[in-house]
Amino acid sequence: MAGSSIRTSSPHTDSLLHSDPPHSASVPAGPSRLPGGSVAHADCRMVDVHGVQVASFTVDGAELLCLPQVFQLFLKHLVGGLHTVYTKLKRLRISPVVCTVEQVRVLRGLGAIQPGVNRCKLISRPDFETLYRDCTCAR
Repeated sequence: MAGSSIRTSSPHTDSLLHSDPPHSASVPAGPSRLPGGSVAHADCRMVDVHGVQVASFTVDGAELLCLPQVFQLFLKHLVGGLHTVYTKLKRLRISPVVCTVEQVRVLRGLGAIQPGVNRCKLISRPDFETLYRDCTCAR
């Protein structure tokens, strides 16, 4: 559901495209700190990106999307692999934000990233749109 808030500490394994009502549970730890001192809570929202629900955190007022998830949903069929995406990000001078441990746990619980993944990056929506245009125009 677009714009719905989800706070989770228990796994949510339904498909990300499923339209069940939001699930809510308290997050055991307090806010985490990102490099540079900004605070990042583990509150995650599912937002609509090109008609698909994507996990998003709001950090310092910016909506940040789960990069591996948008790669899987939108870019995988357009580029050779995630390495190509990182090369494009560097060329476009886009710097993704590294997730906190707590954010990674939330993303794993939502199924946005694979269970064994312990690192993840976030990308702003405008930066994702720039990357997406670059991938679709390069074909």
